[in-house]
Amino acid sequence: MKKIALAAAVSVAASAAFAGNVSEPVVDVVEVVEESSSSSSGALLPILALLIVGAAVAASD
Repeated sequence: MKKIALAAAVSVAASAAFAGNVSEPVVDVVEVVEESSSSSSGALLPILALLIVGAAVAASD
């Protein structure tokens, strides 16, 4: 009876000891890609056109 209890205790201890793994955890790398557009890039052309028209009006006086 003692041998059966000892065998059961050893098997439970052995299964708990080998249940986990000591290797490094696998971490998924997530790349975040940010678009390089800004809100001022859409306003550049109208501002440039306004400056050219303003310079043309000032030069015609």
